[in-house]
Amino acid sequence: MAFTLSIPRFSAISHKPINTCSPSRTTHSVPHFSHARSKSLRRRLLLLPLQASTDQSGQVGGEDVDSKILPYCSINKNEKRTIGEMEQEFLQAMQSFYYEGKAVMSNEEFDNLKEELMWEGSSVVMLSSDEQRFLEASMAYVSGNPILSDEEYDKLKMKLKMDGSEIVCEGPRCSLRSKKVYSDLATDYFKMFLLNVPATVVALGLFFFLDDITGFEITYLLELPEPFSFIFTWFAAVPAIVYLALSLTKLIIKDFLILKGPCPNCGTENVSFFGTILSISNDGNTNKVKCSGCGTEMIYDSGSRLITLPEGGKA
Repeated sequence: MAFTLSIPRFSAISHKPINTCSPSRTTHSVPHFSHARSKSLRRRLLLLPLQASTDQSGQVGGEDVDSKILPYCSINKNEKRTIGEMEQEFLQAMQSFYYEGKAVMSNEEFDNLKEELMWEGSSVVMLSSDEQRFLEASMAYVSGNPILSDEEYDKLKMKLKMDGSEIVCEGPRCSLRSKKVYSDLATDYFKMFLLNVPATVVALGLFFFLDDITGFEITYLLELPEPFSFIFTWFAAVPAIVYLALSLTKLIIKDFLILKGPCPNCGTENVSFFGTILSISNDGNTNKVKCSGCGTEMIYDSGSRLITLPEGGKA
């Protein structure tokens, strides 16, 4: 009695037992696998690693990644920049190119960043004619061919500061002429808006009180059929409340201005108030402010819109 052992050509292990001990089979016996089945098994073995590699490239850390999405347009990345961070990066790129003549990013990256800010509705990328003129003058000065005199340049820069332009805000820096460290001031419109909130609450209270003592005649006018209700609300009631709120604010706080800027020493943003509250006025156009971060004494100048350190102050 002879025993023959035949080895299959497949590396995959079969779970079905193969009976190789048979006296009636010759030495030329082969396993009972069809040619079509062997091709399907090979195809499965080849497709498994391909599918695994596709899944790994399509998902990174549980999120979908599309290689066609531009760096600034990806909406699935956890490290996506906020609008404020992108605006700051855009302004830094503009200032570095126009002031120093250096490019901190490629043209493609700059265009992608600008397009993303435009889609987000940012107003930073929409430059006015004065801002474009200022940047062109800065670039011409760096190249050695100034197109504006120093007086015209300073006048244009001050005008942009008064208009609240962020292009002229360069951050903390050092002057070689005066040997001082200073930074720019900007108007804090949000805090100036908050100053009108108390007067607005008082104006609304007076409005409802007047409605109550007149037997809800104002409410009756607000409930008139359209378009009379719309006209009375937006062309009579709302303007009256706004005018009363602004008048009350100006009665208590006169010629007020709130400026903010980074500390020249540590970069912490500090705020200072300029104006007259009732009959108490501040000391002209300058305020002494102590930094909330490092405790450095600073001088806020509302005329030049600059933060400087006093004589002998450390930077």
